[in-house]
Amino acid sequence: MELHLLSLTVLRFFFLSLSHGLNPDCNIPDSGSSLQVFHVFSPCSPFRPSKPVSWEEHVLQMQAKDQARVQLLSSHVAGKSVVPIAYGWQIIQSPIYIVRANIGTPAQTMLMAVDTSNDAAWIPCTGCVGCGSTVFNPANSSSFKPVGCQAPQCKQVPNPTCGGTTCSFNLTYGGKYGRSTVEANLLQDSITLATDSIPDYTFGCIAKAIGSSVPPQGLLGLGRGPLSLLSQSQDLYQSTFSYCLPSFKSVNFSGSLKLGPKGQPIRIKSTPLLENPRRPSLYYVNLTAVRVGIRVVDIPPSAFAFDPTTGAGTIIDSGTVFTRLVKPIYTAVRDAYRRRVGVNLTVTTLGEFDTCYSIPIDAPTITLMFSGMNVTLPQENLLIQSTTGNITCLAMAASPDDINSNVNIIANMQQQNHRYLFDVPNKRLGVAREPCS
Repeated sequence: MELHLLSLTVLRFFFLSLSHGLNPDCNIPDSGSSLQVFHVFSPCSPFRPSKPVSWEEHVLQMQAKDQARVQLLSSHVAGKSVVPIAYGWQIIQSPIYIVRANIGTPAQTMLMAVDTSNDAAWIPCTGCVGCGSTVFNPANSSSFKPVGCQAPQCKQVPNPTCGGTTCSFNLTYGGKYGRSTVEANLLQDSITLATDSIPDYTFGCIAKAIGSSVPPQGLLGLGRGPLSLLSQSQDLYQSTFSYCLPSFKSVNFSGSLKLGPKGQPIRIKSTPLLENPRRPSLYYVNLTAVRVGIRVVDIPPSAFAFDPTTGAGTIIDSGTVFTRLVKPIYTAVRDAYRRRVGVNLTVTTLGEFDTCYSIPIDAPTITLMFSGMNVTLPQENLLIQSTTGNITCLAMAASPDDINSNVNIIANMQQQNHRYLFDVPNKRLGVAREPCS
């Protein structure tokens, strides 16, 4: 089938709610230590496209953004990045799940992206060049204060400068997928998440943003570095959180983020969280095998091995859309999947997706086998399908060829409608099926 025939079809899993004319209540308040998580294309999000685009075009756009994020993530873990980014301050393409946060006194409501591979909190501020229309105005907050040049936080940001008394910094990063520049001042103010208030929260107040990799919204870093939410709220949340990401196919694209140990699942299967001293912010786990249907795919254990020196292994990431597996693993899984679907069926491609079909298929499940637990992915976590049903693709791809790194990234489409528990004190990642949309 020629893909241009899909040019008038609308991406079902992003625009289902709009096509049905539904108008969910976007003003339901967050409560306790639990926040609603919205997809950026939710009817409750100001960042959704103003007009529908074709299914084909949108998938290709997501792939391109994903590729840029994967390239930066992979180069970071390998320690061979072309990007001069200091430890703990990775801005790596715009994540697609957002929560509401109230900043300052009186509160100014901001939307902030949830990113497990980032430590920083970033907020576009008044007067920012290249930012969107929703910005934080420090002058209107009585609790705002600048971070001085001698403060320890100033040493934790890249390229700190002091033209005056406030710590400022800038970074430039990019490569084959474009170049981006951020200039920011380091500030402190209160941040309220649901009903929890954190005083003197340190964040970057963006003054200038150039390039496509800078999120239009704020960014809430859920990594493990010194300026992350976990570190700055240690007494309150005890380095524990969980989320359930809504499915692309849900009506209102709304899930939840639970902060702190209270209210977390008690009975949940788990796998150890691993530590990489070179990239301590990232959430590594031990992926040991993959099963397609009922059969374990024949892949040598060395392909999965965790190696802190090279960055090889597997990370859990909330900001990448489609799971990437290193080529030996992906090729074996893909071939096993094709055999299970049917060797006589014609396989087509869509961008980086190389396993697409133009007729209905009997798709098998894929099970990710970790140390101590298995996570079986049903069709909704594996397949993207055009509105007309004329093409269906396996929503996984191989890691980029041009990166000298062996990192697997378990991405958010494969996490949807599962509760992911990050229990840092007990060094475990828990996963349970949960219809959270």
